[in-house]
Amino acid sequence: MKTLTVALPGREYDILIARGLLPQAGERVRAVLPKAVKLAVVTDTNVGPLYYNRVKASLEASGFECRAVVIPAGEASKTPSLLAQLWEEFMDFGLTRTDGVVALGGGVVGDLAGFAAATVLRGVGLVQLPTTLLAQVDSSVGGKVAVDLAHGKNLAGAFYQPRLVLMDPDALDTLGLRQFMDGMAEVVKYGCIWDGDFFDSLAARPSREELAADIEHILYTCCSAKRSVVMEDERDTGARMILNFGHTLGHAYELAGRYVEWTHGEAVAAGMCAAARLGVLLGVTPADTPQKIEALCAALGLPTSIPCSAEDYAAAIGLDKKGAGADITLILLDRIGHAVPRRLPKKQLVGLVSSLP
Repeated sequence: MKTLTVALPGREYDILIARGLLPQAGERVRAVLPKAVKLAVVTDTNVGPLYYNRVKASLEASGFECRAVVIPAGEASKTPSLLAQLWEEFMDFGLTRTDGVVALGGGVVGDLAGFAAATVLRGVGLVQLPTTLLAQVDSSVGGKVAVDLAHGKNLAGAFYQPRLVLMDPDALDTLGLRQFMDGMAEVVKYGCIWDGDFFDSLAARPSREELAADIEHILYTCCSAKRSVVMEDERDTGARMILNFGHTLGHAYELAGRYVEWTHGEAVAAGMCAAARLGVLLGVTPADTPQKIEALCAALGLPTSIPCSAEDYAAAIGLDKKGAGADITLILLDRIGHAVPRRLPKKQLVGLVSSLP
């Protein structure tokens, strides 16, 4: 088993990575929630039938009383109204401040359950059991929890660290190819912003079979990078902004597809390619970098560009949380493996990206 510790003072927690961890959830959760009696296990209509019963059996064997709270699968569930439903279900269950919430699923479940745990009773213990690649390499680590608003994604949320993250690569075996590659976009991001050798290793073996054979190393590398950034800048005011490489424009592509045509990872892949082209235009990024990123994304079956109107660019950029007044911080690459922030006016960014080939 691989272990990483996110050493935030007073909010330390471990990330455990090993095959077969889900059936061991009970003893692991008991170690971090020793006083808990009840656990509300939030899952969705896809993941629940696959994994809830075995997780429940393990939790009950460690003395927990469990209740499944099942939400519809998909981004449409990340709403304030469903958040309120979770609060009411937790209260119906009799959850107390010494009890906990377990998020069993992908990024939507983790974000929604995490925000519910952060706010019900002013905060109860949270355990993340991510079952998608995107959630394992990115969203389950770092404490960002949120719901979407009518204006855009993740606009109401909090920073709330889990007590434990358990990553079982066996759960990835049930993912379809598109969902697996959706998560690979975030993996590529870590190669782009943090580790050029890791990027090269992905480019050398981009098939699902080759990636799956080395999945523990991939998870560890990505989580180690994110852990380092989060420990330096937990609340996303400085160094942590580099984790948003590809996301500013990716959010515009999600908006252009009305959040149904493109997955988050697909939009981020196109966003990284566009950011690389912008970096060249701005004199920050080496000229051969966009081609390298585009080649890897294409090999993974991810889009390298997505049609987007100036209006959708403007809407997404205007709501981006890295904005400050009329300006925004865009994350660019000065080489593969190293990201740099570039502050520029939002109107200038809209004009530049709208003119990209």
